[in-house]
Amino acid sequence: MLATVADRCVGLEQEFFLVDEDGILSNRADEFLVLCREAARESGRDPESFSPECARSMVEINTPPVHSLAELTREYVTSLGLALNAGREIGLRLYPLATYPLPVQPEIRDEPHYYLQARAVGRERFRHAGRCAGAHLHLEVAEGTVDPQAGVSYDSEEAGREELLNLYNLATALDAALIALTRSCPFHEGLADGMAARTALYRGDPSLAPHGLYARLQEVGGLLPYAGSVEELIGQQFARYHAWLEALDRARVERRLFFETGGTLLRASSWNPVRLNQHGTVELRGIDSNYPEKVLEICALVSAAADRVRQERLAVTPRESLHAFEVSGDRLLVPDFGYLNGELFRAAVTEGVESPEVVAYLDSVLRFAGGNVLSASGEETGFEGLRDGRFYRTTEAGILRGFPSPVSRISPERGLELVREACSEFEKQVTSPRRGAAKATRAGANGD
Repeated sequence: MLATVADRCVGLEQEFFLVDEDGILSNRADEFLVLCREAARESGRDPESFSPECARSMVEINTPPVHSLAELTREYVTSLGLALNAGREIGLRLYPLATYPLPVQPEIRDEPHYYLQARAVGRERFRHAGRCAGAHLHLEVAEGTVDPQAGVSYDSEEAGREELLNLYNLATALDAALIALTRSCPFHEGLADGMAARTALYRGDPSLAPHGLYARLQEVGGLLPYAGSVEELIGQQFARYHAWLEALDRARVERRLFFETGGTLLRASSWNPVRLNQHGTVELRGIDSNYPEKVLEICALVSAAADRVRQERLAVTPRESLHAFEVSGDRLLVPDFGYLNGELFRAAVTEGVESPEVVAYLDSVLRFAGGNVLSASGEETGFEGLRDGRFYRTTEAGILRGFPSPVSRISPERGLELVREACSEFEKQVTSPRRGAAKATRAGANGD
């Protein structure tokens, strides 16, 4: 028997840059993580919630799987508090935005896993991984549905397979919304070019952002099409996997090295914005690292949309010429992939929430997700803070209001000031959660 929707878990990972008191990047991640893990053990928490990243100036902080947004908020804020205290002991701060505003040459860890990636995409291009920080939201599916070797278990229950397929397609349909809503730091390498910085730098695009990390390897780093069936979803996973193996071949990297470092179908070969995770989740990776309020609002939005799909057993179906979310009977109709990953993606990366096209799409997403929460509980949704009247709020827009318009460059002095301001705002939200965290705690789309 499948577990009920209320039994489904949600989890969160967030990457951060480490900086010193002046706002300068610090490569002391290992020292910082030792203190975090000691603090976790002393408080009875999992020390592995604090993890290294590809660059020595970055760390990742994770929550355990939880059953509600209220639990997620508590776990998230508690872990962030432990990290802040550990940093204070050694004069380090967490910079929470998706790109560091000034030029940086990240020190990449000398580990086989990262060596293979750097060889496959190019060493200089791979450095972008150390210049970008994201947040990853995990939506659990029925136990036993995801298979690390086959993608989807062939003997899993039909209802679980349908749920997986629909959550995967929902996550795909939400891609442009997450790009537009979570745009955080407008600068990278001292420049602001008007694009969503992390999306352009990390994900890339063959025409829009050819300099991006995965611009030449979209199969493993770009958004993949909707899956029309479970069999098609399985085929997609294998096609992506083989694309990665072929990239290793072109770089003259022996495939055995990939397998010796733990490479499998679902592990160490996929950095797509939406992917199946070997731990039994659909993982959404297209979220900019951001302030806690914004992260929790996004968690509330995605969780509410996912729960409506689950509860009403909606089949998520792309429809040609549709530019918004629309419920029709037992189907959630969503924009077709050509539009989603073409015109809408470009609008989200360039104009963002200033684009009427993006705003209309966002309005439909919020109506869909909000209708479920309000009808279920009468409570606030937990993501009202994403919008202020007719306008959508982004961290990026808030930062740009402090600069004369138009802005294209940032001085080293102003860049460090921006970093320190962001660290202070982050610390303020962790120690004194306001609107977003409070509402997410009350709303809990999965129940408390």
